[in-house]
Amino acid sequence: MFHPDLSLESPGLRVAAALGSGRGSVLGPRRLQKVAYYGCESGIFPVKYKPEPRPLPPMLILGIETSCDETGIALYHSERGLLAHALHTQVAMHQEYGGVVPELASRDHIRRVLPLIRRVMREAGAALQEIDAVAYTQGPGLAGALLVGTSVANALAFTLGIPALGIHHLEGHLLSPLLASNPPKFPFVALLVSGGHTQLMRVAGVGEYELLGETVDDAAGEAFDKTANLLGLGYPGGPALAQLAGQGRAGQYKLPRPMLEQMHRTGNLDFSFSGLKTAVLLLVRKEAPDAAAKADVAASFQEAIVDVLVAKSMYALEQTGLNQLVVAGGVGANRRLRERLDRAAAEEGCSVFYPEFEFCTDNGAMIALAGALRMQGSGVKAEKSAEGGYAFNVKPRWGLSTLV
Repeated sequence: MFHPDLSLESPGLRVAAALGSGRGSVLGPRRLQKVAYYGCESGIFPVKYKPEPRPLPPMLILGIETSCDETGIALYHSERGLLAHALHTQVAMHQEYGGVVPELASRDHIRRVLPLIRRVMREAGAALQEIDAVAYTQGPGLAGALLVGTSVANALAFTLGIPALGIHHLEGHLLSPLLASNPPKFPFVALLVSGGHTQLMRVAGVGEYELLGETVDDAAGEAFDKTANLLGLGYPGGPALAQLAGQGRAGQYKLPRPMLEQMHRTGNLDFSFSGLKTAVLLLVRKEAPDAAAKADVAASFQEAIVDVLVAKSMYALEQTGLNQLVVAGGVGANRRLRERLDRAAAEEGCSVFYPEFEFCTDNGAMIALAGALRMQGSGVKAEKSAEGGYAFNVKPRWGLSTLV
């Protein structure tokens, strides 16, 4: 029997039609056959009657990322790895506003997501019918932006009769170093450091995350952006500040290292960067620095941030007794941070793993990978009833420690 809503007028088939038919058309005979429905957390999908338990076969996962200002699409094969990926960034569009405008971000995702899916499928030489699941960023992020990727993913999954998996954005970042040719092995300590988050996690496996410490105010990337604005560097500020810091003298100005002095006494691995940002604000107001002095301020600020991140990361390894550190998120691309972490880890006999530079920012590859690992590790949870269909929601605020 067919699902009563599976008609040529259903939203899912309209998405599929927009993506094109031909070889691998979702209207082909492979999907239109007698099926039973199996419930899962993110939707329902068809299986044979009275299925016998067996190992999961190789899977092809489509990943969709639209949490903020990048539209990322990727196709990941559970045995062959990443087949293709594409990314569109909205940085140029948001520059004149000095930051991300949520409504503009959402509208741009609508324009980009389907063409990027077509491009990735074409570059991978794959057909829509070959996809086994669609993984999408369900949160955290901008609600409108999340809704674009979520609705497209669920419509496409409904049409193909396959699972739609909602993925935590930070879980994608956390697992992104596994895309590298020399990936870490579980367990490890992860430093998630981006514009919106700064956290230390103990990672025992996929979905097994223990929060060790997090920022109590500004994230490291947020502090970079705000300090860049104080120095007149524009948007996006983090990369511009890091570039300017390379021309300055890090020891020229003495800036605070928040929550670092009491770390060994209290064992506290939390972060705080708002005081450091305020110290730069007061310094700039007092000194009115010229171009050379601004470079010194940038270098001093960057060194203060790096000092805290390195010290807390090394102490987290010591506390947990682990010897692998994974660094993920946009700030993980900072070259000074990588240099200092590599040096500190080598002195302690530890290893540090980073994603490739192209996967430090938001991307579809990390979402497709997380979806594949979720499918392989524990299968899709059978929690949603058939009556629930492919109903979906987004989670703009979603703690990583709540994942299981």
